[in-house]
Amino acid sequence: MSIIKIDMNSPEFQAELEKTIKFTDKVVSQFNWAYNPQEEINEGVQLGLARNKMMYNKRFCPCYMVEEVDGKYQSSDNRLCPCTPAIEKEIPEDGVCHCQIFCTPEFAAAKRLEIGMEEAVHQHSRGLSAQECQILLNQSELDSDELTALIEARQLGMVQFKIIDVREWMEWKMGRIAGADTLIPTSSFFQTLTEAKLQHNEHLIVYCHVGSRSAHCQRILTDMGYTKVSNLTHGIVSYGGEIVRG
Repeated sequence: MSIIKIDMNSPEFQAELEKTIKFTDKVVSQFNWAYNPQEEINEGVQLGLARNKMMYNKRFCPCYMVEEVDGKYQSSDNRLCPCTPAIEKEIPEDGVCHCQIFCTPEFAAAKRLEIGMEEAVHQHSRGLSAQECQILLNQSELDSDELTALIEARQLGMVQFKIIDVREWMEWKMGRIAGADTLIPTSSFFQTLTEAKLQHNEHLIVYCHVGSRSAHCQRILTDMGYTKVSNLTHGIVSYGGEIVRG
């Protein structure tokens, strides 16, 4: 089996998750940061850190691909939590780290206000024309609203494409975009890609947690000759459509 399956309900994983939560609590305290008010983001990152600790014996950032180089596991951009880019650049400049779990108290306060406003507003759209669908699918980056509209158009038979989840099996089970066609985890990307038997000229949309792993996979697919690959820019955490669990 190419896909690595970690049972999140196993005693081993739950013990590692407990250690990881204590670890992130310590990081928040040490740097005088705050947790993101969106609990599902924090939970997803903590689960990913615990998973990576079990898989690679290091808490690599779950938003980046991990590869084996010269017999050692390495994260792209050297992302080991709490990562240097977050400490030196992302949080001081943007108020939040790339994975969005750690932020400044000011960012957290603003995010709480934003969440309150979003809950009070319901947006409507008219739906896409067939021409608009093709224009969107030719874009390299898609946002949540664009993907939602494309899925609705696909259900109406107006357009064809495949949605590829490049997170790990455990993340897929926790929650995936309704309509996702297949799982190709970054930890077994090339093996699982071969099994998926995708066509090089079909439209593919890749996504992960916040868009980093999928952007990396998008580049790999393009280099391999897949000609129509789009990325969900900010990942499943930004997606406002239906989520399937289990």
